[in-house]
Amino acid sequence: MQTLDKPVERPIEDSLVIAGKTFRSRLMTGTGKYRTFEEMRHSIAASGSEIVTVAVRRVQTHAPGHEGLAEALDWTKIWMLPNTAGCQTAEEAVRVARLGREMAKLLGQEDNNFVKLEVIPDAKYLLPDPIGTLQAAEQLVKEGFAVLPYINADPMLAKRLEEVGCVTVMPLGSPIGSGQGIKNAANIQIIIENAKVPVVVDAGIGAPSEAAQAMEMGADALLVNTAIALATNPMAMARAMNLATEAGRLAYQAGRIPIKAYASASSPLTGTIGA
Repeated sequence: MQTLDKPVERPIEDSLVIAGKTFRSRLMTGTGKYRTFEEMRHSIAASGSEIVTVAVRRVQTHAPGHEGLAEALDWTKIWMLPNTAGCQTAEEAVRVARLGREMAKLLGQEDNNFVKLEVIPDAKYLLPDPIGTLQAAEQLVKEGFAVLPYINADPMLAKRLEEVGCVTVMPLGSPIGSGQGIKNAANIQIIIENAKVPVVVDAGIGAPSEAAQAMEMGADALLVNTAIALATNPMAMARAMNLATEAGRLAYQAGRIPIKAYASASSPLTGTIGA
């Protein structure tokens, strides 16, 4: 029997490619909100995730719960995604992104230019600032960053960010940590249909069924943190999210049947016994 913290093996031919770097897992996870570092380590292993976000400002300032975080994981096996969480302006986000790149280098990832871009001035709903996000993205792309911007599910903004050189777009399913699931399905679907870069559904996913739903819609990947970290059993939830991500991807590739307004018999109508 497979243990909870053993990742699922995925076929290499269906890899996720971001900025020329290949990943077998389509589930990204975070490092925040866990009760202990041990729970975090086992949960990330159970998730099969190869990309893990780290809030740069909280690590740099040794915020409670983040002391020693950078040293708690084996960064030879996990790709760090520095995150500009906590930044309220484009200027702040650019400064923190630069710190994140240096942090990745100090931990041995010399070629890591990835940054998850968040510009969030709204303290109540934690909704991203579209103008600030675009401004920061333009500057960071000029500086050679591989920018993964967190945005509301706005198809026009997603296209504009792609045009300025972002390597993914990351529309929210619903507000961060809310567990409301996919509330912006129609707009996310438009983004997926028009994007030429990977679409990562980020924020709001609370259950594996919602993770599967996002992948069935055609999302290229997911980022799930709170639903795993605050679960009663984070390791089990991480494993469930892992399986749901894979199931949703396979379902999308398989192609679901059309939805009909009427019944359609599954048994053949030929060769029936007459009265």
